[in-house]
Amino acid sequence: MKTLHTSARPSSHGQTGAVGTLIREWRQQRRLSQMDLALDVGISPRHLSYVETGRARPGAEVLLALAERLALPLRTRNVWLLAAGYAPRYTEQPLASGQMSQIHAALDKLLRAHDPYPGVVLDGGWNVVRANSAAQRLIALLPAALREPGVNMFRASLHPEGYAARTRNFDEWGAYLLRTLRRQVQESRDAQLAKLEQEVLGYPHVAALAEAPGPAGGMPELLIPCEMEIGGHSLSLFTTLTAFGTPRDITLAELSVELFYPSDPATDALLHQFAAAGASG
Repeated sequence: MKTLHTSARPSSHGQTGAVGTLIREWRQQRRLSQMDLALDVGISPRHLSYVETGRARPGAEVLLALAERLALPLRTRNVWLLAAGYAPRYTEQPLASGQMSQIHAALDKLLRAHDPYPGVVLDGGWNVVRANSAAQRLIALLPAALREPGVNMFRASLHPEGYAARTRNFDEWGAYLLRTLRRQVQESRDAQLAKLEQEVLGYPHVAALAEAPGPAGGMPELLIPCEMEIGGHSLSLFTTLTAFGTPRDITLAELSVELFYPSDPATDALLHQFAAAGASG
């Protein structure tokens, strides 16, 4: 199984700011009132008010309860703990560390079993860190500038010289990707993802997608496929995204597995043909 290079995500441990201000900003982003949040975690609204204004220092367990209710990334939970004067609770093991060996073995087994359909492992910035043979064949279609130093799924899919040039339903698929990226930015408040969003909005035709309306009312389609033209062949693929359950490490929490499946029998047959051709050289 191929491991693809990706640049390391900068740690958020160096961020500063009063923990009360951080709590208020995230609470408002999640559109919760002080009363609702306080009652949900079992503290008084007055105490939460004091915490947000800096008049009271929350205990570590209260902080973690608030973070859990607000569905914060583990990276951000460490920031909260440090801002309140506590030690971080969550490790951030390098992806290549020996402690990740069992994780790599499990991911490789999953990706191999998914062949001849494409499958990739993504980090928190949607960079490809592992790919099966079917995915590697698709990655090889990208120009070198989109493959080095690593492949980012949003950049590769939306760049005019990337998969966008091969995507027949780009208006529909690109708008879906843009909505997904925007939701990720809003939910994580991640600076790298925000920078990536601004980059792709500068691509031709992508800015117009941002103004397009969302899915129309009425009976929606079950799935939005990605319809591509490759070597004179038409492929239609839909995708699933899976994350690890109950992670306590930031690196592990930010990993996800994206698996692509054929949307029709013709695509299924073509993917098997591509795999057979690849195996025979």
